[in-house]
Amino acid sequence: MSDQSGAGAVQGDGAQPLDLASRLTQDHHQSLKLWLRMLACTVKIENEIRSRMRTTFDITLPRFDLMAQLERHPEGLRMGELSRRMMVTGGNITGITDQLEREQLVVRVPDAKDRRVYTVKLTEAGRRTFADMAVVHEGWIAELLQDISPDDKGQLITLLSQMKQHLNSADDKQE
Repeated sequence: MSDQSGAGAVQGDGAQPLDLASRLTQDHHQSLKLWLRMLACTVKIENEIRSRMRTTFDITLPRFDLMAQLERHPEGLRMGELSRRMMVTGGNITGITDQLEREQLVVRVPDAKDRRVYTVKLTEAGRRTFADMAVVHEGWIAELLQDISPDDKGQLITLLSQMKQHLNSADDKQE
């Protein structure tokens, strides 16, 4: 049975597209299969959320993600820290911040010690807007994952937490 995620090539017979993991054979390494399955699921969910965010709130997922970072840090975050946390370039952060600033959802505050550095903070309107979007966003995620049992969700969280810890340990050893 294949996952019809749409994150891959179309079958030769013109049927629904298959994700990359669906095209693997028994000869492929199990780790590769796992990684591609996780990627296909992530892409499927992300594309659905991206579409719903644009349709419902006229906002992009990166703008929502930046606001989410700022919501967790009411004191604000420096542009470089936002770039690191979101794993995108400083130029991307600048563009997203420019858009949110024009909409009066964030404000840039110059650093008292270094005028070249800015801290970005949510405005009061930004906090209210994000709070409204976050409730709906959480509902969408719950809806998309509703067919997975609570026990299976718990097991997946545990396993993925172990994977993340292992990957972080491997990164620490390389430094």
